[in-house]
Amino acid sequence: MKLKHNINPVLLQFINFIVLVYSLVTYIPWYILSGSKQAIEKAKQVKARPVNNKPGGAYRSVNSLHCLASVLYPGCDTLDKVFKYAKTKYKDKKLLGTREILKEEDEIQPSGKVFKKVILGKYTWLSYEDVYIKAVNFGNGLAVLGQQPKTNIAIFCETRAEWMIAAQACFMCNYQLVTLYATLGGPAIVHGLNETEVTTIITSKELMQTKLKEIVSQVPLLRHIITVDGKPTTWSEFPKGVIVHTMASVQAMGAKADTGNKQPSRPVPSDIAVIMYTSGSTGIPKGVMISHCNIIAGITGMAERIPNLGEKDIYIGYLPLAHVLELSAELVCLSHGCRIGYSSPQTLADQSSKIKKGSKGDVTTLKPTLMAAVPEIMDRIYKNVMNKVNEMTSFQRNLFILAYNYKMEQISKGYTTPLCDSLIFRKVRLLLGGKIRVLLCGGAPLSAATQRFMNICFCCPVGQGYGLTESAGAGTITEVWDYTTGRVGAPLVCCEIKLMNWEEGGYYNTDKPYPRGEILIGGQNVTVGYYKNEARTRQDFTVDENGQRWLHTGDIGEFHHDGCLKIIDRKKDLVKLQAGEYVSLGKVEAALKNLPLVDNICAYASSFHSYVIGFVVPNQKELAELARKKGFKGTWEEICNSPEMEKEVLKVLAEAAMAGE
Repeated sequence: MKLKHNINPVLLQFINFIVLVYSLVTYIPWYILSGSKQAIEKAKQVKARPVNNKPGGAYRSVNSLHCLASVLYPGCDTLDKVFKYAKTKYKDKKLLGTREILKEEDEIQPSGKVFKKVILGKYTWLSYEDVYIKAVNFGNGLAVLGQQPKTNIAIFCETRAEWMIAAQACFMCNYQLVTLYATLGGPAIVHGLNETEVTTIITSKELMQTKLKEIVSQVPLLRHIITVDGKPTTWSEFPKGVIVHTMASVQAMGAKADTGNKQPSRPVPSDIAVIMYTSGSTGIPKGVMISHCNIIAGITGMAERIPNLGEKDIYIGYLPLAHVLELSAELVCLSHGCRIGYSSPQTLADQSSKIKKGSKGDVTTLKPTLMAAVPEIMDRIYKNVMNKVNEMTSFQRNLFILAYNYKMEQISKGYTTPLCDSLIFRKVRLLLGGKIRVLLCGGAPLSAATQRFMNICFCCPVGQGYGLTESAGAGTITEVWDYTTGRVGAPLVCCEIKLMNWEEGGYYNTDKPYPRGEILIGGQNVTVGYYKNEARTRQDFTVDENGQRWLHTGDIGEFHHDGCLKIIDRKKDLVKLQAGEYVSLGKVEAALKNLPLVDNICAYASSFHSYVIGFVVPNQKELAELARKKGFKGTWEEICNSPEMEKEVLKVLAEAAMAGE
């Protein structure tokens, strides 16, 4: 969707003429020198085909029509072998980086609240060899504490270098790593720890004090707590029988341990590597059992979609490592010689909440080339930039809009715009360090408006990926030269995808022009099932007559003529209204959440009513401005409670909903 400007029509015609002349003059040398001819041709190519002509036949990538990929490197069929291969190949290269905290300050806000601000130094790096030695020592140290192969050990920690070191230690020693989101509430944490019967948990000082302290007495089998960042102060009500260790002390035990006479218990491909607990947004979190071969197949498929992946790349890790998207992305980077610099949402950018004004955020210091993001973060960037555009002078705003609309036309044809990139969008690109070459979005659907905005302003491909924890994060990823929006790409080389009829929703794999139905993913990346939940495993996973394992995702998709998949609905997302009409709540939310007036929205519907309701968190600045324009005066609370303002907001929402149809 183009941005609107308010330029004099005569002046606009003159500008369009100049742009046309510029385009004609630069087209031929650009076409010859940029190598974009091949990219344009690739974008038009068929990317996946059905393996047979039957309705509902599985689609495979054209690069794996006859055989699905399952290993990154020959003979590396378990995660410990993959890391050993990478350590040997990239031995002294930098791997994991962390910024040193130089100073912490309390900053008092006008409201009286106190925010903690930090000044951070440069990144300090551990090489592949360093990380390997630390992981070996930690694994041996856990054995000294009594950890046995094929038993569970939990990690409940923020994304950081120690998380990855602990994970690699567990992969080497065949310990089953139980991952829990650091944002989970107490009951969900207790459920995960007790269901998996862990005796050891790896955590941080902060999470130990803020989360574990309150629930540790409810985990009767717990014997060891290992903190990754030094020993915390003890508390008086700490239960007897639980010992607190630091990660460094456990590594020291492992370095001293006599392992000469012991035959190490190495994993086999079918062994469980991770029991990954979901976010629990729809109920009690489920533990998904992911084997070594599941993860390796998944990262094999993902790596194939990132061209020229290698030692020159730097990835910024800030999403939860307990999420399959972040874990898979980091394992892809680790296996290809890339550097991984750690960050957090609070320190990511110069404007992030914990970064002291005037000091540098992590992206500015690291200058990553690769980044993964979720739609919520991209939507936030989109809103922030557009708010700044609206605050520009009329000349600046119109210049930005003209450049934006011009570039939108060019990239829709497969062309690049180096002049616009360097003169107009350079400052926006610097928000993410200025070096990003691939930005991958996953975890939830990304709106077409946000995807196109990121493509244009950050001057790099913005790929959408589709995958679930139950498919080891792998399913589809758009190719870097595919600049279409709203699609999630073709199946990865590690898996195949078919569509199954869903009669109740009216979706059939015989539909024209595009076959539609529930998305089923098959391949070696499809996981073992749910931990101690056989009934749900039988419900979501099936095996066909050829022995192929299939995951029933519950998502509704359609295949386009070039073999790319588009997510169009979700079975659980559809609500039948009183008159029998189906409404997709996710589509309603997606159409409205990018409005400047809306900070967040939750749509709700009931089969007992004929309408949809929405719970809106308004943007204070935008709502106050709307009230001023309508001549309404009052406090923030009075504005929010005003029936008059409610009608005005509803009018804005209704207009956006109509435009989003």
